[in-house]
Amino acid sequence: MRISTTIFLTDETITPVRLARELEARGFAGLYLPEHTHIPVSRETEHPVGGEAAREYGRTLDPYVALAQAAAVTERLALGTGISLLAQHDPIALAKQIATLDHLSGGRFTLGLGYGWNREEAADHNVVWRTRRDLVHDRLALMRALWAPEPTAYEGAHGHSVRASEAWPKPAGGAPRVLLGGAAGPKLFAAVAAHADGWMPIGGRGLTKDLPLLRRAWEDAGRDPKTLQVVPYAVLPTPGKLAHYADLGCEETVLQLPPAPEPEVLRVLDGYAAYAE
Repeated sequence: MRISTTIFLTDETITPVRLARELEARGFAGLYLPEHTHIPVSRETEHPVGGEAAREYGRTLDPYVALAQAAAVTERLALGTGISLLAQHDPIALAKQIATLDHLSGGRFTLGLGYGWNREEAADHNVVWRTRRDLVHDRLALMRALWAPEPTAYEGAHGHSVRASEAWPKPAGGAPRVLLGGAAGPKLFAAVAAHADGWMPIGGRGLTKDLPLLRRAWEDAGRDPKTLQVVPYAVLPTPGKLAHYADLGCEETVLQLPPAPEPEVLRVLDGYAAYAE
């Protein structure tokens, strides 16, 4: 099983360059970065795990810029978002960013997507909360039209459309792998089967119960059972937990690193290194 990592990189933590070099030197498979443009200080939205959003949420580096730095100083390290808030992006501009990053990194990029939890952050991007899921699916379809090998038009239902266009570079493999995050349930699993290459469950809890439901939704959508990818995300590892994921067929797990300065992050990496061997 491939062992990757995630971290809230901020202006107060280890830098993307230093982290990427250390991850590749220690044999880790990949680096995934979260995204928040800003965290409004006056808000009614509760954090998904309760309480106030931690300091790092309002200080996150832009994941695409940080991953570009990581790509430039590594050769094998996989790169991804975990997760990117597509509803808050112009999809034409983001399609170009992603295609450029994937092209320049030699096809190492994974697009981890989510619907978001912070209503006030989304509202500042003019996102209508009740339609955000459909908006994400719509914008992903538009980006895939721009990544298509031939000029392809797309008529969006939520304010973004694109004419058949020359749009280069293309992602190295035609389109990056897409993993969808979110809480387990029929609605989420139907979306994974319809729009993504797999699921990115935060923490990895409940997979024994949830995976049969996801696999059923996947097959009901006519997808090949062998192609479903499940990547437990932001995991605090134990040998037993990782063995359990492997037994369930997970080929990659993403371990959580602390949003800390370099010495602390490297100490944790040293502790995780045995899992990456």
